[in-house]
Amino acid sequence: MAIAAGFEPITAAVSGAASLPKLHLHRPSTPPTISFRTALIFSPISSRSPRRRTPAMPLFSSGGGGGINGMGNSGGGSGGDDDVGGGGGHDDKNNKKAAVLVLAEMGRSLESVPKDLAAAIESGKIPAAIVEKYLELEKSAVFRWLLQFGGFRERLLADDLFLAKVAMECGVGIFTKTAAEYERRRENFFKELDFVIADVVMAIIADFMLVWLPAPTVSLRPPLAVSAGAIAKFFHSCPENAFQVALAGTSFSFLQRIGAIVRNGSKLFAVGTTSSLVGTLVTNAIINARKAVDSSSAGEVEDVPVLSTSVAYGVYMAISSNLRYQVVAGVVEQRILEPMLHKHKLLLSALCFAVRTGNTFLGSLLWVDYARWVGVQKVQEDHE
Repeated sequence: MAIAAGFEPITAAVSGAASLPKLHLHRPSTPPTISFRTALIFSPISSRSPRRRTPAMPLFSSGGGGGINGMGNSGGGSGGDDDVGGGGGHDDKNNKKAAVLVLAEMGRSLESVPKDLAAAIESGKIPAAIVEKYLELEKSAVFRWLLQFGGFRERLLADDLFLAKVAMECGVGIFTKTAAEYERRRENFFKELDFVIADVVMAIIADFMLVWLPAPTVSLRPPLAVSAGAIAKFFHSCPENAFQVALAGTSFSFLQRIGAIVRNGSKLFAVGTTSSLVGTLVTNAIINARKAVDSSSAGEVEDVPVLSTSVAYGVYMAISSNLRYQVVAGVVEQRILEPMLHKHKLLLSALCFAVRTGNTFLGSLLWVDYARWVGVQKVQEDHE
């Protein structure tokens, strides 16, 4: 393959002289002709491109083969028994380079972002799209304030509708749970009003945690100390949601996803038991106040058993609530609704509202049946 770049064949003017190529040291008057193949190999990339093009790195991957809804590749092979970070050092270098370019384009440096986010960028743990989302969220005063807190930062970077979902859950909780209590109790609703109050109080306290704990996150947590135990290291590597889509270049094993259910279940058991203690103590206070005002009702109402009710509610939260909210956040919302409607935020919010409202109502129905099944609540018989 010949390249004519500065070489020009000259016909000899002197008789008897052979035609030999002569090297011209001066700049050729006409542009050199380079073959198409050579141009593809040696053509430099212009550094003065009018618009920066970040590498085409997928934001999320399913952790297994084929990606999820076209959003990315597997991010680490089969994802069956691999630890997090199966993408390798090549992806880390690409992630770091692209993320730093995003910051530079906005006139920002690593020192201008939170330390955990800067460390994740430096190590190449997050793609440039996450950095772009952080800078976009910072434009809102409310989000800018919430991004100061690590827990909110990890959840908002994974789902910019997280705050709206918290408002949905807590806002509709009191109404849907009261309606569910009436649906199950009907004519006994007012006779069992003390139970209704206890249930609603417990539910409102727990609603926030039910959104918080199973929410998918972009993990910015630093690694544990070398001296940490094997169990602590394992649960530290588990995702917040068992069904969440992994970032591109990472994957979660099946065992890690099971660990997410176990870890969140233990946390929700503690939340449920604590909130139930508060709720039942409030209910008993109301019952005692009713007895003091109306002595005729002293035999009709009984104190709610504090310990048994609290433990029963903790178990219910750890099993039923844990699984339902993991599926809602990780499967219905992140894997089904968001890929289809990510460009239609209003419609996406409306559907998330409908799904979470239905889930809350279903949870209230299940709790009444469960409470009666384990014996912490009894049906009040009509003696009229």
